[in-house]
Amino acid sequence: MKIPGFILKRLYVKSSLRRVPGGFQFQLRNSLGSGYAKRVLPLKIDAFTVLPGKTSFEVDGKSTNFEDVDESTPFTLGMNKTTTIRCEYNDLSSGLHTIEMSFEVAGLGILSFNFSDFIE
Repeated sequence: MKIPGFILKRLYVKSSLRRVPGGFQFQLRNSLGSGYAKRVLPLKIDAFTVLPGKTSFEVDGKSTNFEDVDESTPFTLGMNKTTTIRCEYNDLSSGLHTIEMSFEVAGLGILSFNFSDFIE
């Protein structure tokens, strides 16, 4: 059973996309049900692929690089918890951007969603 992208899109915290030193970040908040991914695929911003080594997620103050995600160190989306995604990418201009995120969940396969948001 696949989870449709339009449902996964609800994970994105609207207006959370912002520039930070060295790149950008955005937040996910899970109100759908706890989930764990054994692999995170490269993030895409406006069709540009950001390598996993340049992307990380933070939950409860603990940061994990996307390339370190595996079955023993999963990408976690705890129920009602906020996850911050950070990317090293300095070319983010002002305006509308589309971000695509994909991850592999045991028993479900690869799940993907995208969202668009403005950055000033």
